[in-house]
Amino acid sequence: MVLPNSPAMEDLTSVPDAPQEWLRFTKVSARSMKHPLCRIEAAEGQILYESKMKKTKIIPIESIKELRFSEDTSYYRSLFNLPPETQSRWITIVYILEGAYKILHIIAPSMDAFQQWKESLNKLYAVRQGLMKGTYDSAIRDVVWEKQYWKLADNNADNKLEFDDIHRLCRSLSLHYSEQELKKLFQAADPQNRGYLDYLAYQNFVNSLKKRPEVDVLYQKISGGHDLNLTAFTTFMRESQESKLNEEDIEIIFIKYAATEPSNITTSSTQNEIETANVKLTKPTMSSEKFATFLRSSDNAAVSEQNHSVFHDMTRPISEYLISSSHNTYLIGNQLVGVSTIEGYIRALLHSCRTVELDIYDGTGEPMVFHGNTLTSKVSVREVCHAIAKYAFHASPYPVVISAELHCGVDQQDLMVDIMKSAFGDALICAPVDGRAKINALPSPEELRGKILLKAKNLNIPAEKGLRPKKPTKENPNDDSASSASSASISSSASHKSIMNEIKDIKTKLIRKIRPKSQNKHRMSFALASLLVYTVGVKCRGISPDEHYEPEHVFSISENSANKYLGNKMTDLVKHTQTHIVRIYPKGTRVDSSNYEPHLYWAAGAQIVALNWQTFDLGYMINHAMFQRNGRSGYVLKPLALRPGNEALLRKPTKHYLDLTIISAQQLPLPKDKSGKEIQSIIDPLVEVSLHIPLWSHSPFVALEAEAEGSYSPPTNIANSKPTTARVVSFSTGPVKNNGFNPVWQEELCIPFDCVGGMMDLVFVKFAIKQEKKKVKEEVDEDPIAIYCCSLGSLERGFRYLPLHDSQMSPHLFSTLFVEVKVRDI
Repeated sequence: MVLPNSPAMEDLTSVPDAPQEWLRFTKVSARSMKHPLCRIEAAEGQILYESKMKKTKIIPIESIKELRFSEDTSYYRSLFNLPPETQSRWITIVYILEGAYKILHIIAPSMDAFQQWKESLNKLYAVRQGLMKGTYDSAIRDVVWEKQYWKLADNNADNKLEFDDIHRLCRSLSLHYSEQELKKLFQAADPQNRGYLDYLAYQNFVNSLKKRPEVDVLYQKISGGHDLNLTAFTTFMRESQESKLNEEDIEIIFIKYAATEPSNITTSSTQNEIETANVKLTKPTMSSEKFATFLRSSDNAAVSEQNHSVFHDMTRPISEYLISSSHNTYLIGNQLVGVSTIEGYIRALLHSCRTVELDIYDGTGEPMVFHGNTLTSKVSVREVCHAIAKYAFHASPYPVVISAELHCGVDQQDLMVDIMKSAFGDALICAPVDGRAKINALPSPEELRGKILLKAKNLNIPAEKGLRPKKPTKENPNDDSASSASSASISSSASHKSIMNEIKDIKTKLIRKIRPKSQNKHRMSFALASLLVYTVGVKCRGISPDEHYEPEHVFSISENSANKYLGNKMTDLVKHTQTHIVRIYPKGTRVDSSNYEPHLYWAAGAQIVALNWQTFDLGYMINHAMFQRNGRSGYVLKPLALRPGNEALLRKPTKHYLDLTIISAQQLPLPKDKSGKEIQSIIDPLVEVSLHIPLWSHSPFVALEAEAEGSYSPPTNIANSKPTTARVVSFSTGPVKNNGFNPVWQEELCIPFDCVGGMMDLVFVKFAIKQEKKKVKEEVDEDPIAIYCCSLGSLERGFRYLPLHDSQMSPHLFSTLFVEVKVRDI
């Protein structure tokens, strides 16, 4: 364990002096080459560099998604056509700013400078990642915070903070004390009346700001006004926290945080004093400070699975898992004019995405990936496969499925197979076409550990295969298409005509060259068919007892088609997905790359519910929350009700209340300007809590209760289609005026919801801390100050600190929301 203010702690946050001095780098892009000054600010945790007009831009270390050095940057060196000698000094920084992914490419002026920057960035990045993931305890987090804000407050760099510095610091923290109140706090931290605070006095000052009276009240309540002993702590864990730990594990946690100072026994001590001291040693107690530390620790995590303490059985057939999946993975913009690049694949794979998509067309010399019939740029299959090979198993050891839509001829299909075999080697699943053994059941993720599977439509399998024929729709003629924005994927129903015509007009103006439609016209090469083993794409012929699919058969349907199963046919889809994989993809009208809410389709058993990972919206947020579970492996075992043999659970609806006490928040983030600097502003925060519930019943319980006590959102009809937005029940607290540092609400919310078969894992709860609207009617709904989203089934009960994120789901290092969680059954 790293102790605060220890040499080990100092080593964690310090870097050599050289990277902290301004140094002239070469900044390169596809369009230009510049020579800005750059530096690292270690204590503040940020990179500074000159931009246009000599303005300073900031990259916070915690906003960095990936660092690449030297040989890992070869793709961009080749793309920008720069000489090989630049690669040894090349640094690529992938980060998020203003809600978008950005990439900075810089070349160090010397190998010494490159090595110092590499070591410094890796160290600072590792510390920030450790804080985000809970590797370090709250004491370390406090030290990092104190150092960061000390450096920001010490304008004169003289290691002294005068009253004006403290006043500015409090303003920057959204703490708006009166001058009289602030002087009282300042004088308490400066008992010698020196007129300034050194670092130790500054620590005392910020500790006074962080006092938590609401936690002290809780401590006094559970300890009965005495020191907290093991018996009272065990009662608290059992009753308040609803802990399932055994007595021994609870005692281990208690001892970890209990006071264990040695007694002051001397040779002159009386027998009574010795006995009393021995009792204290054998019966330790937990102080209020240690109790507060426990509440903030990973031992009291809001979602235990986020700390890798709970793992799922990975030996079930792969059809019994929900799989983290992406749509149009190659895009980092929208579906009409976005950029196709390997970055989409790297981003998704580093976040444990296990299903990526390739739309493959004939290219000059070799096959290319891009969005057909649009203005999106192109990237080669070779570059994509090398990126997948490099990053496939960085975040998870479990199988990656490549979902390919083929628009290329046999020759380039063969070349694509050669490229994949060369890039993936033994990781690529393949089997001979002739004499292939019949598959009776799908393998498990454990059996496929470290493997890459190709899913594509097998054009050699007749659509009807002697079964009931089904006419192709204009929306999706082969029903396995992932090109959901192409003209082939647009529904022709009368109710959609106006929207469809508008979309077609946009495309007509943008498309430079209309390529002839090629679906089902190409033959499939034998080499490519040999790669279709456990994931063989077929046409959806409907789901009924008359239809037969082999275990390896996978069909893809758009959300519009899937919505038809969410009513009376939902049990048919659940039955099918118990043993077969189904893929859902966004409908063609989502030209802005927006997302549906995936838990709608998870609740019907669909495993591969593909989302646009370039769009940070509610659908992305719910997907992110789901796959934070199970060690962030990209696979989550389905709820029991959706697995074979448990059909009876689907006939068991239940009603509940989510009882929440929104207690307080800590160190809420301030908004930032375009350069990345914090904007001092007055925050009047409130907390809005919303439950997002699948469409699994028609009970009036939610509507009737919510109308009486709060706001209720019924299913939303989009373009006259079936509902594609889940039910939402939301409530909010009142605002706390003029305090974004440590606002206290202590407000109770009671939220009704229904469930089926105990599937609370598929009900999602979102906490959004928002700025109070100043006007009665404000048309623009600004981004929340901070958010947290998780499945209700994984949210631990009792008193918990929720880690807060921004709208792109990047963690705010120092911001938390303190709540009490209870669920009541009706």
